[in-house]
Amino acid sequence: MPDPANQDLPDSVLEFRLPDLGEGLTDAELVSWAVEVGDTVELNQTIAEVETAKAVVSLPSPFAGRITELLAEPGDTVAVGAPLIRIEQQRKTGPDDTVRDTGRTSVLVGYGPDHEGVSRRRATPAEPPPDVSRSIGTVDNTTTEPRPATPEPTERVAATPAARKLARELGIDLWFIAGSGPGGAVTADDVRDAVPVSSPRQAERAATAPAPTDPVGGITGPTAREVRTPISGIRKRTATAMLTSARTIPQASAFVTVDCTVSMELLDHLRGTASCAELPLTPLVLVAKAALAALTDFPGINAVWDEAGQEIVTKHSVNLGIAVATDRGLLVPNVKEAQTASLRELAREIDWLADTARAGKATPADLRGGTFTITNIGVFGVDAGVPLVNPGEAAILCLGAIRKRPWVFRDELAVRWVTTLGISFDHRIIDGELASRFLACVAALLEDPLTLLTRL
Repeated sequence: MPDPANQDLPDSVLEFRLPDLGEGLTDAELVSWAVEVGDTVELNQTIAEVETAKAVVSLPSPFAGRITELLAEPGDTVAVGAPLIRIEQQRKTGPDDTVRDTGRTSVLVGYGPDHEGVSRRRATPAEPPPDVSRSIGTVDNTTTEPRPATPEPTERVAATPAARKLARELGIDLWFIAGSGPGGAVTADDVRDAVPVSSPRQAERAATAPAPTDPVGGITGPTAREVRTPISGIRKRTATAMLTSARTIPQASAFVTVDCTVSMELLDHLRGTASCAELPLTPLVLVAKAALAALTDFPGINAVWDEAGQEIVTKHSVNLGIAVATDRGLLVPNVKEAQTASLRELAREIDWLADTARAGKATPADLRGGTFTITNIGVFGVDAGVPLVNPGEAAILCLGAIRKRPWVFRDELAVRWVTTLGISFDHRIIDGELASRFLACVAALLEDPLTLLTRL
C-alpha cells in the first residue's frame, strides 16, 4: 500500500521520517542540520543531529540522493514517524536497484531495545586511556579549592549549515559563540558578530546595528541587563525529572562525617604499584566500591516504588549511576551490573562513562536503567549537599570534598583527611534506620578500607 504522505511526491523523491530511537521515546528535538537543500548525500551519511530525553543522536541518511527540502528547523520537536527531509533518490540499474520504505526506517544501531539484566561492561583495555582528567568521576576531590571544569569543544554545537560554513571560512570555533537562532542554534549573523571588533567591517557593523530584542521585547544586546536562554534538550528534561522527584517522592536525608585518611593512603599506595599505576583511581571509585559492598548488606536501598502495582521492587543487580556535569546539563550514565565489577573494572568504567557523557556520546542505553546513584559534589569544593532522588530509584549518595581537618584520633588532636557523606532517600521505601545503617556501613568501609579489600 503506498504511503499517503508520499502520494503527491514524484516517484524519485522520498521522505525520511524520524526513526524509532528506542527506549519508548516518542519524539526528539532537532539540534542541527549537517546538510543543506541542494546537497548530494551518500548512503549512511550524517544528515542531522537530534536530542532525545536520553542523548544526542546522529541520524544517517537511509539512501543516497539530492536534498530537495528540509522539513524542520533546529529547535523543533519532531514526533517519531514525522517527516524530516525530502531527498531525490539517485537510482541505479541492476539487481540492487531498490527503494527503501522510509516509513519503516530501522532502529539506529545502539538505540534499540536492550535486554534487562545483560551486562554491557566493556572489555578491560590492554592499555588504559591516556587522558583521565576530564570526567567528574575521575577528578580527585582532595584539594582545598574547587577545580573549575574546562569544557572541551565538540562538533555537537547547534548551528545552521550556513553558520558552519562561514565559521570554517573565518577560522572561528562555534563552541565559543552564543547562538540566537531557534533552540539556541548559532546563525550566520552570530558568526559574523564573533569577528573581532578591530576589523573595520565589524567595527562599522557594531556601531550602526541596533540592539536586538528577545521574543518578549527584552533587550539582549550589549546593553542588556539580563540574558534569556530557551529551556530545551537535556536541561528541559532534567527539570521535568527533578520536578517529578520533588512532587512525587517523599524524601529525607542523613549525613555522616568520615575520617578517610587510611583510604587516601591506600589509594596512594595502589597508584604506586605496577598493576594500578595507570588506572584512574580516585576517591570516587573507592566510595563507589564501598557503596556497592554496603548494598549487598542492605539490599533494600537498591529498590524502587511501583505506584501502579503498589509494590516495593528490590533489584538484584546494581546499575550504578554516576552524576556527570556536562556542557549540555546533568547526565547520569550508569555502570551495568556494577556489583560484579572489580576495583580495576569499576575505575575504568566510571572514567569511560563520564568521558563519554562529557563528549556528548552517551547512548540511551548508557543512561537508562539506573538503580542507585552517586553524585560527587566534592570536586567543586562543596562539603555537603542534599541531592534529589532520581525517579525510578530509592536513594542517592552524595560525596563531599575531602579535606585535611583537625580531628580527634586515638584521643589526640591530629590532622586527618575528612569528608562528609550524605544520602537522600525515598521515605516510602527506606526508613531512617535503614538509611542510617547503610550510610554508617559505607563510612566504616572508608575508615578501614582493609576490610573492603576482602570484597574486591
